Amino acid sequence: MIDLSTNYLGIHLKNPLVIGASNLVTDLSNLYKLEEAGASAIVYKSLFEEQIQLESYQMDEEMGLYEDWDAEHASIFPKLGHAGPEEHLYKLKKTKESLTIPVIGSLNCVNEETWEEYAIKMAETGIDALELNFYANVLDPSKSGTSIVGDQVNLLKRVKEAVKIPVSVKLSPFYTNALGVISAMDKAGADGFVLFNRLFQPDIDLDSEEHYFPYNFSQSNDSRLGLRYAGLLFDQIRGTICSNTGIMTGADVLKMILAGADAVQVVSAIYKKGISHLPEMLEDMGTWMQARGYKKLSDFRGKLSKSNLNDPFAYKRAQYVDILMKSEILMQYHPKEGEDIL
Repeated sequence: MIDLSTNYLGIHLKNPLVIGASNLVTDLSNLYKLEEAGASAIVYKSLFEEQIQLESYQMDEEMGLYEDWDAEHASIFPKLGHAGPEEHLYKLKKTKESLTIPVIGSLNCVNEETWEEYAIKMAETGIDALELNFYANVLDPSKSGTSIVGDQVNLLKRVKEAVKIPVSVKLSPFYTNALGVISAMDKAGADGFVLFNRLFQPDIDLDSEEHYFPYNFSQSNDSRLGLRYAGLLFDQIRGTICSNTGIMTGADVLKMILAGADAVQVVSAIYKKGISHLPEMLEDMGTWMQARGYKKLSDFRGKLSKSNLNDPFAYKRAQYVDILMKSEILMQYHPKEGEDIL
């Protein structure tokens, strides 16, 4: 009997397929289908402080449209205030109460004090864990990278002290020394790391000469950065490792486990192939394991990590140099459209 169970953030999961934060999970009917299809946990759509601020400003503006219309009407609307995160918290609590699998909250704030405040409110909904989205959109060239990382480590410590549930950190790859950042956050108490966040970047429409934000679905090749870091971090940190981006098939999951990941987050695969793709991924994993005599994930987790490889160059740039040295072979190969030969 193949056992696909794993441990992520100190939580026992029936398999490593965690549904990442997206609009998919805001529909309760989708949540039931995802749970039935085999998802082991759900990361609920992120609570964005910026969005709450924007909605509050828009509401204030609309409520004040007809202020001081005449001497008898200072305002035609009653005094109302924006509810803040309450709607999100209500939906998060409803999701937790409706599912039997673990539910993880996702938080993205701007102000330092809000991280702690919102983290406490989210924990009170009964969720099983919390995921902090750390990304610094720095527009000041004088701000040092050291101060940015220091601020994030301090925020992590404050949140860890404020809540009793496990806390993971979802990071972007845009750090000078990502391993150093992860090590510092691991020492600060992070229970896990999601690597890496796929950030939405604007494009430009040449016809309208305006910015727009296209859908940013990932592909299997996009998983390679997460694969490398899973291999580098295995057996080197206390926190658990969750690979994110480019997890499209059961084979992609198996590669991450071989490198050293404890779990993966899946989003684009569900958008592209539907919820029914989850059982296929699990079946493919089980078939591969059975063919090789593996009974559980721990039998091969980290087998191809840096810690367990005899080849010291497997995770170094020298591999790329080796490929360039064989350029005469590459020149004879004609890749198919969209194929990545490197």
